[in-house]
Amino acid sequence: MGGDHGPHVTVPAAIEFLAMHRTAKVVLVGLSDPINAELHRAGSANAGRLRVHHASEIISMDESPAAALRGKKESSIRLAAELVKSGEAQALVSAGNTGALMAITRFVLKTLPGIDRPAILSVLPSQSGGTYVLDLGANVDCSAENLLQFAIMGSVLVSAVEHKERPTVGLLNIGEEDIKGNEVVKKTAALLRASGLNFIGNVEGDDIFKGTSDVVVCDGFVGNVALKAVEGLAQMLGAFLKEELSRSFFRKLAALAAAPALVAFKRRVDHRTYNGATFIGLRGVVVKSHGSADQFAFRRAIERAREEVESDVIARLTHRLASLEAA
Repeated sequence: MGGDHGPHVTVPAAIEFLAMHRTAKVVLVGLSDPINAELHRAGSANAGRLRVHHASEIISMDESPAAALRGKKESSIRLAAELVKSGEAQALVSAGNTGALMAITRFVLKTLPGIDRPAILSVLPSQSGGTYVLDLGANVDCSAENLLQFAIMGSVLVSAVEHKERPTVGLLNIGEEDIKGNEVVKKTAALLRASGLNFIGNVEGDDIFKGTSDVVVCDGFVGNVALKAVEGLAQMLGAFLKEELSRSFFRKLAALAAAPALVAFKRRVDHRTYNGATFIGLRGVVVKSHGSADQFAFRRAIERAREEVESDVIARLTHRLASLEAA
């Protein structure tokens, strides 16, 4: 029900997802009337694999996470989380209130054994294909132990989803040298060297897009600022490019001639392709879509959840954490 567009986007995206994945099933959780209206408008032919689970309450995008957790036990997010907890659903995907989604899923699903705090993980485009970065905003203040846990979770997820036996892990810092960074970062580096992970050392902001490592670890404050700065830069460059290519008749002709290259470039850097941030560390797959996601972007978020379920990320992570505790 959440995001900028609600069922107008999420319902058609779910229908499109089902058309692409013939064995999947989707439960649409929310106010049944607007959902059914969208299903009627779309003329869905997936009745056997799609059903509506009515929720009498919704959480607004600006609502306090604490208030939503305490006061709205019949909200679409809460009921969807309960479906995952009971095993009736294997993953939850939402474009709604990020704080409320984190608070409710953490309360309902709990964290995995050995994990103190869940983190927000997403993949960003890079020259090597994509770089997984966490935390992107769930935890502003982190200890070295928290960052070590993030590294373990990111490594396991990339290993499962990307089929890499030993993904490389980099620690985001203001320089590659060991003497750089604050005390938390220096302590984290020491823990990572002794962890058994494929730790390559400190990386800088530009390394995210070079693809220097498969996983980049940072606290939520740094990660969220980096993410928002990149989004702003991408929007600015896109606006500048469009403005310059339409400035004169001859430039419009040049743009027409370069259209195939421009389309390919847009496809490679299209943020919608990378939509869907994982709340990793919970006892269930939870994926947060960007609130402004269109149909294509929201479908990609659903597909990300499907990939994690089929790759058995939760079981792999549980096994890895148990083996580390035993060691």
